[in-house]
Amino acid sequence: MEVVRKRIKHVYFTVYPPDGRVRVSAPLRFSDDAVRQAIVSRLAWIRRQRESVQGQDQPSPRDMTTGESHSYLGRSYRLEVIEHDGPPALALLNGTTLELRVRPGTGRDKREAALHRWYRRRLREQIPPLIARWEPRIGVTVTDWGIRKMKTRWGSCNVNARRIWLNLELAKKPPSCLEYIVVHEMVHLLEHRHNGRFHAYLDRFMPDWRRHRDELTRPPSVSGEQLRLDF
Repeated sequence: MEVVRKRIKHVYFTVYPPDGRVRVSAPLRFSDDAVRQAIVSRLAWIRRQRESVQGQDQPSPRDMTTGESHSYLGRSYRLEVIEHDGPPALALLNGTTLELRVRPGTGRDKREAALHRWYRRRLREQIPPLIARWEPRIGVTVTDWGIRKMKTRWGSCNVNARRIWLNLELAKKPPSCLEYIVVHEMVHLLEHRHNGRFHAYLDRFMPDWRRHRDELTRPPSVSGEQLRLDF
């Protein structure tokens, strides 16, 4: 287990395939005892993640070609690339196929950019109703929200601006996971730290939040990158 100290506020755990290597990123202010306590508190989670990733084959890079599997809302779809004389367009067909239409000669990066734009549009449809549903339940108001590509977090919250950011990768996860992250970030408007008070709020508003958290931290079937989650 590798422990790395950084200028961060919280402890992050990452389990890497295929051998289950564990990396702990800890704040500079944390003592060795505090880091050990954080590790002990997450041992069960670490063991589950290591069992899941050990022996996994490293995923091949996404080439954005016909036959690949891509995720949306927790399900896998077969990518079908069709060349046509028009702007990029995506559609879900028959519950099994993600059809991507692009101009002849469109390269991999532009195909991926079209997929990411589609993910972003879908998230923009799903997020406002979630915020509207949870604002009266939690008793907070979200002034602004946005979608970003993040390497190390599923979401973040600017408490002063009352703004939340959500990771574009959430489009690939089940809807319950997106809802959990929306709630998680909104609860930060009541308590900005990941402490007992914060977790008590989560227990009150979303009693099964741990199940959604564990779903998020399972190794994804398409992308080999394991995102870190604040605990």
